[in-house]
Amino acid sequence: MPYRGRFAPSPTGPLHFGSLIAALGSYCDARHARGEWLVRIEDVDTPRARAGSASAILRTLEAYGFEWDGEVVRQSARTDLYRAALARLMANDDVYPCTCTRRELADSPVAAAGGAVYPGTCRATHPADAAHLGRFAWRMRVEQAPEITFVDRVQGAQSQRLSRDVGDFVVQRSDGLFAYQLAVVVDDADQGITDVVRGADLLASTPRQILLQRRLGYNTPRHLHLPVAINVAGEKLSKQTRAQPLPSDPLPALLRAWRFLDQRAPPAMPASVTEFWPWAIAHWNPAILPPVRMLPAPAGV
Repeated sequence: MPYRGRFAPSPTGPLHFGSLIAALGSYCDARHARGEWLVRIEDVDTPRARAGSASAILRTLEAYGFEWDGEVVRQSARTDLYRAALARLMANDDVYPCTCTRRELADSPVAAAGGAVYPGTCRATHPADAAHLGRFAWRMRVEQAPEITFVDRVQGAQSQRLSRDVGDFVVQRSDGLFAYQLAVVVDDADQGITDVVRGADLLASTPRQILLQRRLGYNTPRHLHLPVAINVAGEKLSKQTRAQPLPSDPLPALLRAWRFLDQRAPPAMPASVTEFWPWAIAHWNPAILPPVRMLPAPAGV
């Protein structure tokens, strides 16, 4: 099957160095394999989206020399697809309505990897009772799910038992918005994504997505989780940790991202972005990517 990858930023602010790492890695991986590279704006969480951010992200990608295939897809325009997927899960009794609030779950057990494990409080609730519950979310049943295993192209063999490490997880929130886990699975299947290249901060959510893919009859793409850039406080670079927007001069930032991923240094400094990309695509080597989940960001980013 021909390679098809994607870059899927959330429009909550401008792109930063952490975003650039994911964009560069996914782009080089796709183009090195002579595949397609799509851009998807992941704005399923509409309250967090900032006006103008999506357009600013696309302008930055263009200024940095990224060229995507096809039209840009926005999750906010795809709710009918998510609703249809949820209906399939409901028909197979894979989900149930949950009225638990965050306060009620505050004392839930915490997994070794962090995060609360849902204790199954509403698991016996039948979907037919949903109309009488008022405000509720839909949760995915995982109690009978086998241990989910997969091999990441950088991070190696991974395994997770969802019933122990996560618990039944939300696929539609109580405010009616669809959860990222369901939206991303539906989008990747609908767009024919064969390879997911993204930050290692999403590694722990991959088993949930694999379970959804199996329950919905979708193919599971190959995965490559890149190391995440962290600041001096050990925090992931993000809008929440006040990561600086990418500079207007793209070439130095691209070279810093390239070095961050331990890729081979060019024999001579490229004079422009136009020179950088053909060389980078030709010399992209996933085998030498750092097999770690976090790395300190370069100074000044």
